Amino acid sequence: MAPRKQQEIFDATLSLLARRGYESLTIEGVAELSGVNKTTIYRWWPSKPALLAAALMEADALAFDPPDTGTLRGDLEALVEGVIALLTSPPSSDIAVAALGAAVHHPELNIGAFFADRFAREQEIFERARVRGEPAATADPLMVLDLLAGAVWVRAIFRGLPVEAGFARRAVSAVLDGVGSGEGRRGEEGVGSGEGRPGEEGVGSEGEG
Repeated sequence: MAPRKQQEIFDATLSLLARRGYESLTIEGVAELSGVNKTTIYRWWPSKPALLAAALMEADALAFDPPDTGTLRGDLEALVEGVIALLTSPPSSDIAVAALGAAVHHPELNIGAFFADRFAREQEIFERARVRGEPAATADPLMVLDLLAGAVWVRAIFRGLPVEAGFARRAVSAVLDGVGSGEGRRGEEGVGSGEGRPGEEGVGSEGEG
């Protein structure tokens, strides 16, 4: 199948997921929206879960390239900024919430494959950091990424709170330096001021958008 036509199918799948939810998502609906015959879709993806799983990993709406800022701290901050954009900007935010809701009630979706694919790509930033000899690169990558991404999910989706400027920097500092460093506590002391501590010169600022 031509890549352009495949993207049209994936985009239609995620668009319908966000608009109607998983229960009302049908391959017939995807065929109508994408302009591709449903028999063609079934030939490539034999079921709705298979089609949605492929769309989540390959659709342009959720495209992902691991950042490369030159430092692990900068890469992690850029990564967190990417998660913030994903979860706060339509249509990706609508897709993410709908996919999460579907995964809770439909384990056959195997949403874990999507996160495993993302983690496989994200590990590259830790591998580069190890080559550079950065001490923080010895940390457990999965633990670090779960803590950072989880912070955004909880703030933006579960709490429904705005993700203020500087959140990525503070979150990364809290994970890499520990909350006792003071930087991680700034969210409780004048959220969103964007100012560093006295004597600091914007630690990891290269990763902020």
